[in-house]
Amino acid sequence: MVTTSYCVVGGGISGLVAAHRLRAALGDAVDITVFEPADRLGGVLRTETVGGIGMDVGAEAFVARRPEVPALLAELGLADRQRATTGVRPLLYSHRRLHPLPPDTLSGIPSSPESMAGLVDPETLARIAGEPGRPLDYEPGSDPALGALVAERFGAQVVACSVDPLIGGVYAGSAATVGLRSAVPGLAAVLDEGAPSLTEAVRRALPASTGVPVFGAITGGYRVLVDALVRSSGLRWVQSAVTQIDPVGDGWQLRDAAGGHHRADRVVVAVPAPVLARLATGFAPRTAAAASQIVSASSVVVAMAVPAGAAFTNNSGVLVATGERLHAKAITLTSRKWGDRGYGGKVELLRLSFGRFGDSRIGASDAELVGWAVQDLQTVFGVTVDPIEVRVQRWPAAMPQYRSGHAALVTGLRAALPPTVAVAGNYLDGIGVPACIAAADRAVASVISATPAP
Repeated sequence: MVTTSYCVVGGGISGLVAAHRLRAALGDAVDITVFEPADRLGGVLRTETVGGIGMDVGAEAFVARRPEVPALLAELGLADRQRATTGVRPLLYSHRRLHPLPPDTLSGIPSSPESMAGLVDPETLARIAGEPGRPLDYEPGSDPALGALVAERFGAQVVACSVDPLIGGVYAGSAATVGLRSAVPGLAAVLDEGAPSLTEAVRRALPASTGVPVFGAITGGYRVLVDALVRSSGLRWVQSAVTQIDPVGDGWQLRDAAGGHHRADRVVVAVPAPVLARLATGFAPRTAAAASQIVSASSVVVAMAVPAGAAFTNNSGVLVATGERLHAKAITLTSRKWGDRGYGGKVELLRLSFGRFGDSRIGASDAELVGWAVQDLQTVFGVTVDPIEVRVQRWPAAMPQYRSGHAALVTGLRAALPPTVAVAGNYLDGIGVPACIAAADRAVASVISATPAP
């Protein structure tokens, strides 16, 4: 019996899900090799022990209403590991003080002036109130920058104080550059259907309140999922980067950084867009050109354990508005969000996130970043902490920017690939873990069903 060989380039969540799906679909009749040069698999899913318990220092949570993560956990026998937040809410830091997260908003976009009360000035509130009476110049199917659309309809304060904090938390970018269709696809769909105003579109697109927590996580951290995917896939890990992919007969030859050569019948490329741009130049130049247009931001997470009993607010964390005199873009009160306490309840866990697209401060030293974290906690909460344990985790170029026209760019990128090569990753259909799983599923289905080009 001839054994089919599958190679997966990239050992992050996308590559590991692809390997798992290949094994589940094809059984033991295939060889599955994963190439990943890092000292561990999992990519931006990284769990470290801080304060005596496992703490995620990369991706922290997933949107629980999407089905991908719960379904995968159930498939792996880990359904009992899914956990919800404690139910406490986040805050917003704007104009040097804390505010409740505005109610009845969609990615920070208001559905009424009342949504923004106390957050923006009277002139902006009047602008929001009058928006339904102003003609809406929107072309169905278009993909304007989210910030430009919201600023034109509601004013720049709404963008800075409400929309940017949420967009920065997701994309490490800003509403000025992210496209409407990527950031708020439900809103784009309602506008395409002919909503007469942005206010009305937001009202129609707001999801019904279910009382169920929006976010979920995994008890023990994402390493539980990573380890399970490695076991289930039975993959062979080559701890090296792939430097070249060449067509050979009906298949492919992959060259690794150590000079090794590997034959594959099918390939799933699950690496960041800039790496795909380099690899695809020889065999899919239009794919390479499209991938080269996708830029990424870097970020840093400062995770720390501090003595229990500090006078933080009983909230899940704080999102920071644009223009504030803070270094961090977000603060997560991890123990209060998830109920985690370390060392027998003697410490609580925090994480501060740094870095937006174009922010040079992420190049600061670990000591500077930790100092900024302590300073920001004092500024926001009036609490001085003496960390018991700290972990600084850097994520260079890990956050792709979903600019206007992104979906069309990705459609062209995929269409230009040879039939026996597919792509997966967080630069395609969404930056979160559920979207990465969905993209990996799509890639696997594509290569399994593919007929080699003549």
